[in-house]
Amino acid sequence: MPEKILRTAFTVPAPPRDVYDHLMRAENYIGLSPLVVAVHDVAAGSYVAVERFRFLGFLTHDNHIRVSLLGTPGEAVWGEVRSPGGVALGYRFALSAVPEGTLIEDTLTLRTPPGLLRYAARQAGAVQRSRAVILAERARTFASAP
Repeated sequence: MPEKILRTAFTVPAPPRDVYDHLMRAENYIGLSPLVVAVHDVAAGSYVAVERFRFLGFLTHDNHIRVSLLGTPGEAVWGEVRSPGGVALGYRFALSAVPEGTLIEDTLTLRTPPGLLRYAARQAGAVQRSRAVILAERARTFASAP
């Protein structure tokens, strides 16, 4: 299967433990990815996310994806996403303390059936860029007091 790795790094104004706690709760992924509109079947280490794709501005398709959710407290969150369309995505958020809060190194490893890599990488890259902005905004509310 064709593969592409997408990397970005950004800083949020909250300590690593608070960022970790936020990222380990499945319901916090609603809106963290602009595509995720719901989660269900939440269990230890996994959940099902509902991604809503829009076509032509008014047609929608809800894609139910199984997401594994694993982590090392205060250090990293990672897992795999399995899509019914044969798209697989490995993700890792490495967390490091910095004076401004937490440096997040966001790495996505995307594998697709032939012909889908460009479209899937464009979608994943847009989600990755949005996640940096949204998580930084959220961190202002979930950061614990010093």
